[in-house]
Amino acid sequence: MVVRLTDTWTEILRRRASNNITGGYDAPVRDMLGEMVAAAALMQANIKFDGSLVLQIFGDGPVKLAVVEVQPDLALRATATVVGQVDVAATLSQMVNVTNAGRCAITLDPNSKFPGQQPYQGVVPLFDDRNHKIEKISEVLEHYMLQSEQLDTALVLAANEYVAAGLLIQRLPVQGTSNLSGSMVSKENEDRIGLDEHYNRIAILAGSLKREELLNLDVETILRRLFWEEQITRFEPLQGDTAPRFACSCSRERVGRMIVSLGREEAQSILSERPDIEVSCEYCGVQYHFDAVDAAQLFTASVQQSDGGAATH
Repeated sequence: MVVRLTDTWTEILRRRASNNITGGYDAPVRDMLGEMVAAAALMQANIKFDGSLVLQIFGDGPVKLAVVEVQPDLALRATATVVGQVDVAATLSQMVNVTNAGRCAITLDPNSKFPGQQPYQGVVPLFDDRNHKIEKISEVLEHYMLQSEQLDTALVLAANEYVAAGLLIQRLPVQGTSNLSGSMVSKENEDRIGLDEHYNRIAILAGSLKREELLNLDVETILRRLFWEEQITRFEPLQGDTAPRFACSCSRERVGRMIVSLGREEAQSILSERPDIEVSCEYCGVQYHFDAVDAAQLFTASVQQSDGGAATH
């Protein structure tokens, strides 16, 4: 599976750069987040999960958190929280895994939950079985798939200021047609790790793909160069509303609920120092403003809803 994001990726970067508080990403952070965006889109498209897939990298470097959220229709958003400067030549471990405290988490949150059902989450460290720091997002996710799903996976990822791209090669589960769901992990899958000669051959060919080729070549050329001896059946690429695209689920109503959760006293404390409460969405950059009248209406409505709920019970 191949993904190549251009307009979607540059829209995410444009919105970040227009944020007066944070400004744009330093190049190493930008490229890391772009690789995560490509990888998350590939994984969601691969498993066709009816819910959101959230890919997170967090740790103890200047990049405290990088997160990508992809919906079933491949609408996606991404952001990173950075504290301090990031060196222009910073590696993954220098950005997020200075003392081996970094982690990668993948969360699957279904749209329809059974009573008491919790989202499925898998977490792996940003170091390998020998405690060596992993320096590529692709290797982190390959390690994740081996540890959490017992499935051979090869990923090639690349990103710059114009493109976020990725190539995914994965051995199918021995049983079923899906993976990354926890319940479908089987001993049969584990027993097949590294033994499928067809997968191994294709993965080796995929691994020869260079970063510059993935960023600059069209998909047809990539497939022809890598798999010129293989029989390829190419499916129609997703386009328009069915393709990966930027979308944010923030709203004034959601921000209002967040302000209410802070409490009336905290809201009034903020308003005593400035004319309004300003909240900026880290994903899309939209700024929401609530003055004293807006805040009073929020808390009045919250009290009314609470009273109404008590009456019905």
